[in-house]
Amino acid sequence: MQEKGLRVLEFHKIRQQLTNHAASSLGKERAEALLPTRDLNEAEKRQQETFEAADILRVRGHAPFGGLTDIRASLKRAKIGGVLSAHECMSTAGVLYAGRQMKQFILELAEDEILTIPYSEEKARLIEPLSELEKKINQCVDDNGDILDHASDLLRSLRQQLRTLESRVRQKLESMIRSSAAQKMLSDAIITIRNDRFVIPVKQEYRSSYGGIVHDQSSSGATLFIEPQAIVDINNSLQQAKVKEKQEIERILRELSEAIAVEADLILSNVEVLADLDFMFTKARYAKAIKASRPLMNDRGYIKMIKARHPLLSSDEVVANDIVLGDSYSTIVITGPNTGGKTVTLKTIGLCTLMAQSGLQVPAADGSEMAVFDSVYADIGDEQSIEQSLSTFSSHMVNIVDILKKADEKSLVLFDELGAGTDPQEGAALAISILDEVYGRGSTVVATTHYPELKAYGYNREGVVNASVEFDVETLSPTYRLLIGVPGRSNAFEISRRLGLSEHVIDYAKSNMNAESNEVDTMIASLEESKKEAEAETAEAEQFRKDAEDLHKELQKQILEFNEQRDRLFVEAEQKAAEKLDEAKKEAEEIIRHLRKLQKEQYGSIKEHELIHAKKRLEEAQPVFAKSSPQKKQEKAKEDHSLKPGDEVKVISFGQKGILLEQSGNKEWHVQIGILKMKVKESDLQYMSRPKPVVEKPLATVKGKDYHVSLELDLRGERFENAISRVEKYLDDAVLAGYPRVSIIHGKGTGALRKGVQELLKNHRSVKNTRFGEAGEGGSGVTIVELK
Repeated sequence: MQEKGLRVLEFHKIRQQLTNHAASSLGKERAEALLPTRDLNEAEKRQQETFEAADILRVRGHAPFGGLTDIRASLKRAKIGGVLSAHECMSTAGVLYAGRQMKQFILELAEDEILTIPYSEEKARLIEPLSELEKKINQCVDDNGDILDHASDLLRSLRQQLRTLESRVRQKLESMIRSSAAQKMLSDAIITIRNDRFVIPVKQEYRSSYGGIVHDQSSSGATLFIEPQAIVDINNSLQQAKVKEKQEIERILRELSEAIAVEADLILSNVEVLADLDFMFTKARYAKAIKASRPLMNDRGYIKMIKARHPLLSSDEVVANDIVLGDSYSTIVITGPNTGGKTVTLKTIGLCTLMAQSGLQVPAADGSEMAVFDSVYADIGDEQSIEQSLSTFSSHMVNIVDILKKADEKSLVLFDELGAGTDPQEGAALAISILDEVYGRGSTVVATTHYPELKAYGYNREGVVNASVEFDVETLSPTYRLLIGVPGRSNAFEISRRLGLSEHVIDYAKSNMNAESNEVDTMIASLEESKKEAEAETAEAEQFRKDAEDLHKELQKQILEFNEQRDRLFVEAEQKAAEKLDEAKKEAEEIIRHLRKLQKEQYGSIKEHELIHAKKRLEEAQPVFAKSSPQKKQEKAKEDHSLKPGDEVKVISFGQKGILLEQSGNKEWHVQIGILKMKVKESDLQYMSRPKPVVEKPLATVKGKDYHVSLELDLRGERFENAISRVEKYLDDAVLAGYPRVSIIHGKGTGALRKGVQELLKNHRSVKNTRFGEAGEGGSGVTIVELK
C-alpha cells in the first residue's frame, strides 16, 4: 500500500483517533503501526476480531484491562540478571492480574455460549495466569510500589526497630524544644531532618548550648540545624537500622526479580496476547464512537456503502450517501460545482477502503460491502512545490504519471479535479484520455471534474457511470447528496435569476449557448426530477411497509391477549361448573336421604304428591350447562371423527376455519388460521372436513399445495448430515406447498448445527432471506426463512 496514498487520504488521522480509545500503551502502539492488508483472508480475520470485541462490549459494556502496562523492557532486564525496582515488580503483578482477569472474562462468555467469539477465545487460552508469581509479588509489594513490612520476618523486625528509635529521638527532641530556655535559643520550636538525621533549628549565638553536630545553616547564617549530642547515639543506631532495611529490601527485590526472570518468556507472551486483545477492543470502541458497522469483504473490486459518512467529519455535520461501485460499472465520474462535496465523496470512498482493509469498521449502515485492493492511488488537492517550481497542473501530472505506471486491475484510483489547472479544452481532452487508460487496465476508478465535456463520458462507455452532487437553487447552496447516474449541470442561470439578474439578460445568454449544451442540461434536469420522484415513491412505499408491519404486530398482540382472556374465562367457567356439580350432587344426596326416610317411616306408602315434589327437586338440581346442546354436538362430532393433521376444523371460540398442523400436547393442537399459527385446545375444535388423499401415479408426481407440509422443521437431536439432508428436502416441499415463510428449529447448543443450516440457506436457490427468531419465536435457536 503506497505511503503517499495513505498520506493524501489522511489515514494517519484515523490512526490518531484510534489511539484515543486504547486501554494501554500497548494498544496505542498497535494503533499507531496499523496498515491496510492486501490479503482478503487477513482482512476478514481482522474484521471478525473487531466484530467479536464489539459484540463483547455490547453484551458486557466493558473489558477488564486494569493493570495492563508495557513491562517488556523490565522483563528483558530481569532475564539478563538485572534487579527490578519495586514499581517494576508491581507493574509485573499488574500485567499478570490483567491476564488472569481477561482470560476468565472471555472464557466465561465462550463457555456460557452467550456469544460466538472464536478468535477472542483462542487468544484467551494462550494466556498463562502464573497466579503463584502474582501472589508472591503482591505479598511483598503494595499498590504504591512500596515493600510491605511482612515481605520478610527480618524486614518486619527492622521496621519495628526503626519506629522505636524514631519515637525515642522525637521524644528527646520534643522535651528540648518545650523547655523554657528553648524559646530564646531556637529560631523555631520544630523538629526537622537534614542529611537524613533529626535536627533542631538553633540560633547562631547559642550553638554551644546544645553541642552535637551542625548539619546545615539558613541562607542568612543566623540559624544552624544542629543534631544535639544527646541524640547522636540514637540517630547513629537509627541510621544503622536504615542501612540494614535497605539491604533487606534489595535482597527481596533480587529474589522477586529472579522469580520473574524464570517466567519472563511466558509473561512476554502474555503481554503480546493482551496487546492484541487491547487493540481488538480499541477498534471496537472506535467503531462505536463513529457509529460504524462491519462490512462484508470481497476481492472482486465491489464496493457498496449504505448511508456512508466521511469518518473524519462529525456525524451531525456530514451528509450520508449511498455509494455503489464495481458491479455493472467500475468507473464513476462525479461532476458538479465547487464546494459541493465531490472531494469529500472521493475521500470517503478511499478512506473507508483503507479502514476496511485494516480491520476497522466503516461509518456506514449494516449491509455495506467493501473490496480489498492491492493498491489505493489518490491524486487529491494542490501539492505544488515552490522549491521544485511546479505549477498546480504540473504537480498533479507528476502524480498521475506515477499512478499510470503502477495501476492495474487490483487498484483503486482516485482523481480529484482531473485535468484542472490548464486550458479547459486541452484539460478535458487529457482527462478523457487518462480515464480511458486507467479504465482499460481494469482499475476501479472514481474521478471528479468540473469540465462539461465529461458529462457525456459515462453514456459513451460501458462500465462507466456519471454522478453529481446535488445543488439547491432555492437556498443557493449544495446539499452534499450524491446522485449516481445523474451528471452535474450548470446552475448559473437559476442562481443568477434568484439573485435578481434581469430575465432578458438571462434569455440572451441562453441564446448564445449551442443547442447541444441546452439539450444536455435539459436531459440532466429531467433525470434529476425523475430521480427525486423515484426516491419519494420509494420512501412512501417503505412507509406503507412499516405501517403494515406495525399493524401486523398489533393484530398478533391483540390475538394473544384475546387467547389469554379466553383461557382465563374457560378456567373460571370450569371452576364454576365444578362448584355447580358439587351443589347438584349434594342436593341429589339430600333428596335420596329424604325419600329413604319417608319410605322407612311410612313403610312404602309414599303419597303421589311427595314423589312429584322429589322428582321436581332432582330436575332443579341438574346444572344448566349440562343441558348445552352445542357441546353435545361437538362431542358427537369428535366421536364420529378423530382429528388428524391436515383436517379442516372450526375454532369454536373464534368462529374461524383453520387447518390442523400437528398435536402439540395432551389434547392441544397447532392450528393454521390464515397467516396466523396458534395453539388451541381440542375441546375448542369442531371437525369440518378432511382432504382426499392424493393417489400417486406410477411415475413420480410433484407435490402441490394440496400436499401438507408443516410450517416448521425441528432438527433438535439430529446428526449434522441427516439434518442438512432434511433441510434440503423440507425447503423443496415448502416451496411446492406455496409457503412464503417457514421456521427451522436447530436449537442453540454448540452452534455447529446452526452454522451449517445458515450456510446451506445462504446458498439455496429458493431462499430469499433469513433471520433469527424474535424473543417469542425461539430466539437464536430458530431461523425464520423467507422463500422466493
